[in-house]
Amino acid sequence: MTTPSLRNELKTIVISALLALFLLPGLTYLFTHHAQTVTDKEYLSEINNGISNDSSLSAAEKTSEKAFFAANLASTACGSADPDLSQYKANVCAPYSDLWQFMLVEKISLWTLILSFLLLLVMAGLGALAFANRTAQYVSFVVGWRTLIVASALMIVVQGGFATWLSYWLTAWYAHVYVVKLILIVAIAAAMAIFAALVAIFKRSTSDNFVQGELITVEQAPALWARIREFAAKLGTPAPSQIVAGIDTNFFVTETPLTISAGGDADATAAKKTSGRALFVSIPLLRILDQNEAEAVLAHELGHYVGGDTANSAALGPKINQYDHYMQQMHDSGVTLPAFWLLRLYRVIFEFALQKSTREREFIADSTAARLTSPQGIVHSLVKISAYASYRAEVENKLFEQNEQHTGALDVGHRVANGLAAFSQSAAFTQAMQESNVPHPFDSHPPLLERMRNVGYALDAAHFPAVAANVPIASWADAIEGGRAIEARLWHAFEARFAKAHEETLAYRYEPSTEIERELVLRYFPPVAFALKKNQMFEVNYAGLKLPTAAETLSWDSVKNLIYDDATLGSDVLKIEHPEKGWLGQKTTKVTLSIARKERDQVKETMAKYWQRHQIMRAKG
Repeated sequence: MTTPSLRNELKTIVISALLALFLLPGLTYLFTHHAQTVTDKEYLSEINNGISNDSSLSAAEKTSEKAFFAANLASTACGSADPDLSQYKANVCAPYSDLWQFMLVEKISLWTLILSFLLLLVMAGLGALAFANRTAQYVSFVVGWRTLIVASALMIVVQGGFATWLSYWLTAWYAHVYVVKLILIVAIAAAMAIFAALVAIFKRSTSDNFVQGELITVEQAPALWARIREFAAKLGTPAPSQIVAGIDTNFFVTETPLTISAGGDADATAAKKTSGRALFVSIPLLRILDQNEAEAVLAHELGHYVGGDTANSAALGPKINQYDHYMQQMHDSGVTLPAFWLLRLYRVIFEFALQKSTREREFIADSTAARLTSPQGIVHSLVKISAYASYRAEVENKLFEQNEQHTGALDVGHRVANGLAAFSQSAAFTQAMQESNVPHPFDSHPPLLERMRNVGYALDAAHFPAVAANVPIASWADAIEGGRAIEARLWHAFEARFAKAHEETLAYRYEPSTEIERELVLRYFPPVAFALKKNQMFEVNYAGLKLPTAAETLSWDSVKNLIYDDATLGSDVLKIEHPEKGWLGQKTTKVTLSIARKERDQVKETMAKYWQRHQIMRAKG
């Protein structure tokens, strides 16, 4: 069942994709068809006038000639191979003539519409194929990805051509003038779109599959390694090559290469790259799970190896990552948005298929865990993990929303562990459990109630609080030598990143109203000055704009909108719209910026960033 918000999102994607495919070719086809019809009438009118004024023809001959040309309109003659029409054809259909252009572009636009419709059918077929099985899913995505790369690139080239051609003909046809600047702007935008598409095709995305954690050797946790290997043997699958301990609110297995660092920096010198099978275990979660519950989770994760889930993710994951990277580039460049919506449509179709198969595999992994351990173990673990994840998110959100800078230890781990029992008695816990989905970086999990039904152990919601609050006497976390030290290092690195991110958000929130707040804002938003001609300066700062012709800073509160006009020749012009009205409508200020072309983008980005900061600050105030 889809939610209203999801339905609205899907509607937006479908409509946007259809408009991206059909709007411009459709408009081009309608215009060229209309132009041909009008041109045919004009030619026929001229021919009939010439025949009527030809005194050498009898009345019968004039009637016959007029009937002939009425039956063979100019556009008809252009497409005819009749030798009797060769001279007529040469006169009205000369290469690059108006009619020649109309007919050629009409054919191209018609074929574009036909091929666009066929592309939709191919996408629908590939989407249906993705629902069949895992092998078909892989084939569907690879074929769909390659097809859409070509299709989106061709769409950008062809539609760029349509846009440029129409930028001349629409004004020439209806206003009997043409605007060179308009044609240049559209042509440049089309060229930029083509260039952006080509760059995106050949630009490879990079993904280190970064994980914050530390490797756990056999010597550090011999009993845990032995238990995992025992489960793997019972399942008939090779055991993981490495165990990674972290503090995230989840467990997972993968066969994708990982970059592991305790400090939270993938580029750190201490980061380690691994390959092969890996099992990630969360130390904080191991501490709240008793050994049977933890073993149920471990058995569940190892079940993904048996089903080929991790191998499939390792093969398909990089391709999905590259597809998403290309799609994002199509979105970010602006001029390639039509291609983005086409790519987005197929991505959504494929995601539905992916989610369906993922949920099925989660049910199978749950059944595996229930068979190796107990149905109660897997259900209780799901309740505890869901409770911990929900409460940790609540703790972090409250800390992040604070308007004071964090200077000491945040103690997120202790806050969550000490407050979990009380949270389990709250209305927030009840709501969280009703909507519970266990967080997971590689797969999407089914709802908790469905998973309970799947393993045949129905735990009444009234018992959730007691399960969530239950603290085990012994846990597998105790079996990891140096586990508390590892956990402390990981929390320390996490909290340092958390405090840094929080500090940056405060730079957006503060007005500032104190010297301490001002110092923080200036740390992230220092004044940025740009040198202009004639020794003038243009400055952007957190308070507003220092214009080259004004002594006082123009406050951001006096800005409603910024419009930056790039000059082809001469100086750029910044148009500042103010909130108040003037005598002739919106009050505006125009500023001439004789700025170096290489600094133009920096000026725009700086103004946008600082103005956005001001708007966020006012919204938070």
